[in-house]
Amino acid sequence: MLNIALFGPPGAGKGTQSKMLIEKYNLAYISTGDILRGEIAEGTELGLQAKDIIKRGGLVPDEIIVQIMEERIQTDTEVNGFLFDGFPRTTVQAYILEGLLLKMNTKLDCMLSLEVPTDQLRNRLLDRAKKENRSDDTEEVISVRLKEYDTKTAPVANFYKEKEIYHGIDGLGGIDQIFERLTSVVDQTLQKSWINLVLLGPPGSGKGTQGRKLAEQFNLEYISTGHLMRQEIKKDTEMGQSAKTYMEKGDIVPDEIAIRLIERQIRKHPDANGFIFKGFPRTIVQAYILDGLLRKLGSVVTSSINLDVSTLESIKRLTYRGKTEGKRLYDDTDIIIHRLEQFEKRSIKVSNYYSKQDKFEIVNGLGSEEDVFKRLTDVVNKSFKKIR
Repeated sequence: MLNIALFGPPGAGKGTQSKMLIEKYNLAYISTGDILRGEIAEGTELGLQAKDIIKRGGLVPDEIIVQIMEERIQTDTEVNGFLFDGFPRTTVQAYILEGLLLKMNTKLDCMLSLEVPTDQLRNRLLDRAKKENRSDDTEEVISVRLKEYDTKTAPVANFYKEKEIYHGIDGLGGIDQIFERLTSVVDQTLQKSWINLVLLGPPGSGKGTQGRKLAEQFNLEYISTGHLMRQEIKKDTEMGQSAKTYMEKGDIVPDEIAIRLIERQIRKHPDANGFIFKGFPRTIVQAYILDGLLRKLGSVVTSSINLDVSTLESIKRLTYRGKTEGKRLYDDTDIIIHRLEQFEKRSIKVSNYYSKQDKFEIVNGLGSEEDVFKRLTDVVNKSFKKIR
């Protein structure tokens, strides 16, 4: 998901550039002014409250703004993200936007500010006033509006500068020139965004085989908590000794161990394009943990894919593996059944968690390795297009 805040003083050409950006990146346009006017025109409860406040000469409070924005954001589900025009205007609203987007398991990717010299803005606005016969747009009024913009937006600009997502854009030149500058920054931002895939599916569904192939195909780092734990067991580390007692019984290893291993693995790859997580999360708690781990690094889960195979197929595959050199601690028949029961019991909550965020896909795990991989790459490519 791509979320942009577009700023610019009156006369900077924000409206023109907004239209071009939302078309190029398939974004929903969010303007608090437009939304408020729409609510008032429709006579909604929030619109009537806002109308009454405006009539009395007051400013619509953030409490109403946030409700209106949340409703609008939740209705736009067929877009790749949002373009916020003129919002947030205060640091309080900046925090509100953070919370709204966090609730959707996403974030603001960049704040673009069109920068035009004051004398140029003044000339543009005076010229527009003449053309549109706006007699109240005198030079004095325009100067006050421009000064007010600078005063109000400076703290917000600093807020995003501290987060290192603020980008000042030269607003002089032709429409296409300015648009090229804007898209250059947006495209660079997208390239910096991690692609994080969660590979779900029952034991024996082929997650390991396909996860490694996907990592190679899309230049991502493959993180298998099971593999990391087996390495710790082999080295006879403290974590390995602790994990072994659980893995031998087919039980889920304590979250504290998984967290330490995942964080360590992520730190090893600071220049990664993203990660494929196999074997984690297995529970709803672990899904929240992974969100927290990625949020800490300024990222989110891009998509989750469930490799769908029947219980009988899983048992066949794992029983066969148990007779090969690749046999694992937990490839005993009783433990296989126990692991599958655990999966059935816990997986539905994880699937629902990602499904509610529109980040859940099911892929048929039957067929040749190549056929399954082809299905997976089609789904992953579709996920990539949503954010790039």
